[in-house]
Amino acid sequence: MAGQKHDLDEEDMDTSDVSPFMPIFEDFRDGLDEHQDRRERIIKASRDITALSKKIIFSLQRVRHLQQPVPPPIAKEIDTRYNSIKELFTTIAPDLQGINSWRYQKQISGGCQEFVEAISFQHYLETQRLITHAEAQALIPGGVELTADDYVLGLFDLTGELMRFGITNIATNGTLPRGTAAAEGTEGRDILMDLRAIRTSFESLDTSSGPSDFSYLKKDIQKKIEVMRQSVGKVEYAAYGMIIRGRERPKGWVPDLNEGQERGREPVESY
Repeated sequence: MAGQKHDLDEEDMDTSDVSPFMPIFEDFRDGLDEHQDRRERIIKASRDITALSKKIIFSLQRVRHLQQPVPPPIAKEIDTRYNSIKELFTTIAPDLQGINSWRYQKQISGGCQEFVEAISFQHYLETQRLITHAEAQALIPGGVELTADDYVLGLFDLTGELMRFGITNIATNGTLPRGTAAAEGTEGRDILMDLRAIRTSFESLDTSSGPSDFSYLKKDIQKKIEVMRQSVGKVEYAAYGMIIRGRERPKGWVPDLNEGQERGREPVESY
């Protein structure tokens, strides 16, 4: 006798046959969905913070003097963007509390580094000194942690902005940017002195100890140092050309940064 196929509806199924492990796997599913949503929120915020920080840097490159407040028109521009960045940090702050601050460190790291680059550039223009880790941390709201790696890597990138600032001043004013004198009868430091001091400090930085798997600084240090050296070297070369052959240059001359440079080097990080 031929068998007959019988389709069972859900109502016909015995609920006692449902695996007791189903609630556990449903919890896993919900946890993974929550993790993915949180991760995407942080990535998007980090990208927005990076973009706004770059715009702040663009505006600050129009400043022409050291140890003076940022001109009001530029200050107005950057204040608006700082407020937007603070809102982004505040929005994702609940997602970066406790163990999640390390779980999603890779996702927020790029935004933090770019933000450090922007605030350290403004701090240097106004005070002619580097911003400290504590000062930078205080500018990040919501309890979002600024790691030492992100702070140092942001300062590495700062050297590229100082290079552009110095080269632009040489091209437009014919002089290196210089701060006010610390004492009467003395000259203030110029930007090349500061860049050389930064280079010396970074070259003496020891990253050989500690677990490399959790240190972005240890992974990126060699590339960052090489780019930093190129930035300082370009300002040195432009200053030498200005001093030695500057009088032969026509008004409005812009130094050729590629002249005399070795080939095969990686370009300095640009916009």
